[in-house]
Amino acid sequence: MSVTRGLEGVVATTSSISSIIDDTLTYVGYDIDDLAENASFEEIIFLLWHRKLPTEAELDELKKQLSQEAELPKEVLEHFKMYPIKSVHPMAALRTAVSLLGLYDSEADVMNTEANYRKAIRLQAKIPALVTAFARVRKGLEPIAPKKELSFAANFLYMLTGKDPDAIAVEAFDKALVLHADHELNASTFTARVCVATLSDVYSGVTAALGALKGPLHGGANEAVMKMLTEIGSLENVETYVREKLDRKEKIMGFGHRVYRKGDPRAKHLREMSRKLTTLTGEPHWYEMSTKIEKIVTGEKNLPPNVDFYSASVYHSLGIDHDLFTPIFAISRVSGWLAHILEQYDNNRLIRPRAEYNGPGMQKYVPIGLR
Repeated sequence: MSVTRGLEGVVATTSSISSIIDDTLTYVGYDIDDLAENASFEEIIFLLWHRKLPTEAELDELKKQLSQEAELPKEVLEHFKMYPIKSVHPMAALRTAVSLLGLYDSEADVMNTEANYRKAIRLQAKIPALVTAFARVRKGLEPIAPKKELSFAANFLYMLTGKDPDAIAVEAFDKALVLHADHELNASTFTARVCVATLSDVYSGVTAALGALKGPLHGGANEAVMKMLTEIGSLENVETYVREKLDRKEKIMGFGHRVYRKGDPRAKHLREMSRKLTTLTGEPHWYEMSTKIEKIVTGEKNLPPNVDFYSASVYHSLGIDHDLFTPIFAISRVSGWLAHILEQYDNNRLIRPRAEYNGPGMQKYVPIGLR
């Protein structure tokens, strides 16, 4: 056996869901650039789960199913009020709430294909409601029920604020959801597949994935980017801040990627959305600071920005609390997790790698009185 730290370069499974080849990301063979410019997030959900784009009738049916399943059990809403609101991170709240949802699903442990698909619909529909409900409860506000006539992206913004969002906000948020939906065998997706490979249930798989996504080296990166931009404060402070970080060999969040070498193909779409939104909100300095940081870091370290870097200023411009950035990642990525969970069930084998032991050699037990 040979050890590969972080499993880098190891091919662990086959999948027909998404691919990263020569720095090109595809969902079921469709280039992410094509999908980001043309597809809605609901179409992406269908594509990932069924491996084909939906017809108009199929898309309408999916939207209907998601709308019907968006309501949360009242017990889950009440549970939010028991959380230590001032200290709990929304990702911890979301992770706990998804696990709790499984207690109120009569099919939670039914493992046939049809039941697992119904659970996928329920989870995809309910996670935006969980995020927005917690965001409001912690501010002393009542959760808002979704509107049946709104799209998936528009409903999230509506449930968060109580106001019908404008077209540019919906476009930006929908595009962000499309771009984050799946990303081959990333850490959280792999975690989900390892979990359900034991034939554990869908709720356990998504809860496990949420635990992996919570980390700053995965989903938490865009929150860290916004923290950095806030610390810098203004365009004139960028040069000093970034160069001091580089001199101290500190990591600058939002740059580089384990898989991409020439650059994350998703970043350019969010860069343009950041430009539009920050101009619209009268805060172009967030975009200007970001592009200046990109110029320095890419120039000095040859590290292009990844999807997290510009998503930070996009979400900020939409008026979203910074600690909700990672839960928003989950709202999108659960579509990919569920696709991989269903695929794992269809052709399952327990995932059980080995470890190279590097501890002491053979030892003999010594009675406690003689140690």
